[in-house]
Amino acid sequence: MKPSFIVITFLLFISTLTAYAQFRLTVEITGLRNNNGNVLYELFDQHHKSLKVGTEIIKNNKCIITIENVKPGKYAFNYIHDENKNKKLDTKMLFIPKEGFGYSNNVDAKFGPPAFEKWLFEVKENTKLSLKITYLNY
Repeated sequence: MKPSFIVITFLLFISTLTAYAQFRLTVEITGLRNNNGNVLYELFDQHHKSLKVGTEIIKNNKCIITIENVKPGKYAFNYIHDENKNKKLDTKMLFIPKEGFGYSNNVDAKFGPPAFEKWLFEVKENTKLSLKITYLNY
């Protein structure tokens, strides 16, 4: 009986550690057309609840965002290249974006915002997203 008690205790201990584990999410955004302004971003949980909003600088036409203490689970991420630092996505006629934008999973959004479920990704360990920004030149 002792060995099974030890095994069960160990498994409970490990599952408790996993439940409280927190990881680092690193997001690398490439393809920015210039170093003007900054990148505005937002991280959501799987229920579309906003968890973190922030800005990050641009260097060498790319941006690296690090978010610490992310619990295991499903998340979504979107961002814009706020070239003029007015804290919004500027648009032209017919609400076509003038500035760059993107979503996690590099979901195509050339014809409108994608379904939220398409930009969900899972964090089970330290995670890196490699995203390429979209600019519309219509």
